[in-house]
Amino acid sequence: MTTKRTLPLSDEELEAFEATRDLYSELKQAAKDIQAGLGRVVYSPIIAARRNTGLTQAEFAELLGVSVRTLEDWEQGHQQPQGAARTLLAIALDNPDALLVAKARNEEAALK
Repeated sequence: MTTKRTLPLSDEELEAFEATRDLYSELKQAAKDIQAGLGRVVYSPIIAARRNTGLTQAEFAELLGVSVRTLEDWEQGHQQPQGAARTLLAIALDNPDALLVAKARNEEAALK
């Protein structure tokens, strides 16, 4: 089913569209496309910042003072960080070692 109408589709239109799909063929083609290097890579500066530090999502979220769910939303582009989190992310992108030193100092201070 082809339609010139923009999303969202009505329930009836969506049901008609889904009835014509061959998911096996779509997935098989998608796997071939990925194998051929035709996949789309989405760049996320949030993911890059986290990877620069070498921290897991849970560790990085704790460092930023947010939940893992919030960090996931940022990484997937569903939400944008605000305030101090934006500054910390910029530091993580440009100078991850500085952020890791600050993290270590905070951990030391918490033990005292």
